[in-house]
Formats: sequence, C-alpha cells, structure tokens
Amino acid sequence: MSDEIRRLSDELARDPSSLVFLQLGEALRKAGQLDLALKVATRGLERHSHDADAHDLLARICVDRGELEQAFDEWDMVLRLAPNHVGAQKGMGYVLFKQGRLEEAETHLSGAASGDRTDPSISTALRMVRRLLRYARLAGNGSEPGPEELAAAQRRIEEEAHYLFADILGDSEQTALLLNSDGLVTAGTYVTPEGTDVSQEVGAQLSGVRDDAQRTVRHLDLGAWKTVLYETDIAIVALAPALDEALVVVAASHDVPLGFVRRVLDRCVKRATMWLSEVG
Repeated sequence: MSDEIRRLSDELARDPSSLVFLQLGEALRKAGQLDLALKVATRGLERHSHDADAHDLLARICVDRGELEQAFDEWDMVLRLAPNHVGAQKGMGYVLFKQGRLEEAETHLSGAASGDRTDPSISTALRMVRRLLRYARLAGNGSEPGPEELAAAQRRIEEEAHYLFADILGDSEQTALLLNSDGLVTAGTYVTPEGTDVSQEVGAQLSGVRDDAQRTVRHLDLGAWKTVLYETDIAIVALAPALDEALVVVAASHDVPLGFVRRVLDRCVKRATMWLSEVG
C-alpha cells in the first residue's frame, strides 16, 4: 500500500462522511486495486448519492473492470446532475464509440472538447471518431453506417496508420512511430530484424520521454522543446512533438548520418500533423 493510499484511508476512517473517498477511490483505481476502489466508491455514494464526481469515479472504475453498460449508466446519472461535466461527456463518448454509435460519440466528445481545450486525449479521440465516421459514411455512400461500413472504415484507418510514414522512409534502415499523449502507438511500425512488430513495446518504453524533455527545457528556461536525439548501442533515436501532445519517433542505424535522420524526422512530423488535423 502506498503512503498516499494509506494516508487517505486513515483520513476516511476518521471521518467516513468525508469526500476524501473520491481521492482514495481514484488512487486505488490507478494502482489497479479495482475491487477496493469499487468498494470505496460504492460506500461513498451511499452517503453522497447526488455527488456527480462520485458517480464519475464509479463509472471510471467500471470501465477498468470492463463493465461498460454500468459505466454508461453512471455517466448518464452524472450528466443529469451536472450537464456540462467534462469527464462524463468524455466517458460517454468512449462507451458510445465502443458500441459503434459514432454520431452520439461525436456529440459527447465535442461537448467535452468545448469544456476542456487543454486535454489532448479528448481532441485526439474526437478527431479519430470524426475520421471513422467520415470513412464509414463514404463506405455506405452517405447513408447511415452499419456494422459493415464501420468495419470497412476501421480497416482503412488501420491501413493508413500502418503505412503513414512508408514513402518517407523508403527502403532505408529506419523506422518511425507516432505516439499519442498517453504513450500508445497510433501510427507507424517498429519491426525487428527477425520480423517482429514491437511498436507498442517501444512506445511504452518511450512514454515518459516527452515529460522528461519538457521538465528539462523548463528547468533550463529554453522554451518549448523541438527535437531530442539519443544514441544507443544499436541505433540513433530522434523524437519531436506533434499535434495534441503526440510524439514522433524515428530510429535509424548508426550508418545513417544525423543530418539525414533529422530531415526524416521533420518530414514525419509534418506528415503526422497533417494526418492528425485532417479531420478537425
């Protein structure tokens, strides 16, 4: 048990009616202790049944438990209590997207984006839903998209993402990835010499690089960071920020000149920015 969770648990034990259960439930959720988080949130709601943030907490725990229908119901209650609740609009958009109800998902995500223009995960999700909706409509010749049109649209997006940087890289010994603000790979591939795609594994290892770069430039008062270059035992890795706090990563062998790696990175950033902003 972390010190933070222990402190919050002690505080709630001293005053069971305290709203500190919101912080404790969220800390437990992030720590992966979902059963305990569920218990804390449920007991908190027994005392604060009209608290919108309490229902929002329970909804997020339900999502982590794979209980999307219950999460939907909780977020629906949040919006009854607080119609402009950004977290609930974002959450409803996610559930509706998973259910294939793209137009409704777009409506909720648009509301969330209007309420919080600083959260890159919202704008990224909204762009993806709009792109998927547009492609699904094209597949259905403008009619309301059904499961087949949605599947066709999803395949088109996956193909676009897979080959996003292919023409820039050509046949050279380089690879490029696009990571979203959560560190998940959304485009590009990273294939080992053995032919294994390790994109997501690489993305996970690099997920903290953006924060490290931002802390460094803030500490040195250098302004916004633009490029970071790493030299490892097996490759040169170049990184640069893109739209919605995304991250572009280019890796090349030591035989590739640094200047060429930088030029490839610049072209990949431009391509990623165009792709991300294609549907605004």
